[in-house]
Amino acid sequence: MHWITVEVFDGAISAATWADAWRDRLVEAAVTGGARFWDDHEHRWGVVLEFTFDDEQARDAFRDSTLLRAALDHAPDRVLVYPHRGGGDGIRQPRRPRPLVRSGGAALPEPDPDADRVLPCRQLVSIPPSTGIVVPVT
Repeated sequence: MHWITVEVFDGAISAATWADAWRDRLVEAAVTGGARFWDDHEHRWGVVLEFTFDDEQARDAFRDSTLLRAALDHAPDRVLVYPHRGGGDGIRQPRRPRPLVRSGGAALPEPDPDADRVLPCRQLVSIPPSTGIVVPVT
């Protein structure tokens, strides 16, 4: 089994809209070129198209086809193509986009400048040794 994975990221238009426009033509070209299996997955960041071929030459011919190149030229944003299944690091699930630097950030509260200050006592107290009870001195 020789996989080819195409990841298309959202941009000015959603990658799902792009996939709806190109899916039928891409699947037809892949099946005509010898694909045995195909699947697509929609994610919050874009779409993933996966195709399986029996031999490497058929996979490479589909990868180099003018139809796939035209579809990728019309993709809304960045496109990643891999000669295996899954994301760029070879795992089954594609990478997640990095969070924005400012997303969910909040400033920490300023420390209280009086928190460590020792305040003087205003009254004297006496502790009788027998009871252990604090009694204010009058």
